[in-house]
Amino acid sequence: MASVTPQPQDRQQTPPPADTTDGLQLDLQVCFAVHATARAFDRAYRRLLAELGLTYPQYLAMMALWEHGELPVKRLGELLRLDSGTLSPLLKRLEAAGLVRRERSPQDERSVIIHLTAEGRALRSPAERVPYGIAAASGLTHAEGAELRRRLEELTANLDEFAG
Repeated sequence: MASVTPQPQDRQQTPPPADTTDGLQLDLQVCFAVHATARAFDRAYRRLLAELGLTYPQYLAMMALWEHGELPVKRLGELLRLDSGTLSPLLKRLEAAGLVRRERSPQDERSVIIHLTAEGRALRSPAERVPYGIAAASGLTHAEGAELRRRLEELTANLDEFAG
C-alpha cells in the first residue's frame, strides 16, 4: 500500500509532551528557532559581506542576477519574495553603487528590467567565497545543509499553502 503524505490541513497537531505545562513557551516555538537562526545568519553574512559593500538583501538580489542575468523587477521580487516597496529602494542603492542599471522594457513601458553593470558582474568573483564562509560558520556538513534546506523548503511550502 502506497503511503500518502498528509496535507497541512489534514495533519493533526500532537499535544506537547506531558512535562510541558505551557504551549506558549518561547523556547518550544519552531517559529522562534527559525527567527533566531535568521538573525544569526544576518550577523554572519554582515561580517562576510562587509568587504563586498553589500547588505544581505542586496547580496540576494545580486545572486539572482548573477544566476539569471537581466530580470524584470517583478520577477526579481518573486524570486526574492520581496514586495516592490522593499525591492525598489534596494535596487536604487545597488544602482547608486554602480552595480546594476534599471531600464524600461522596450516591449512594455510598465516593466523595468534590471541589468548587471560591468562592476556588478566583476563583484561575482569575490562573492564566490561567501557561501563557503557561511558553510564553515554553520558547522553543518554539505549533506546536513542540503537536508536542512529541503526541510525548510517543505516548511515554507506548507506555510504558504496554509496562508493562501
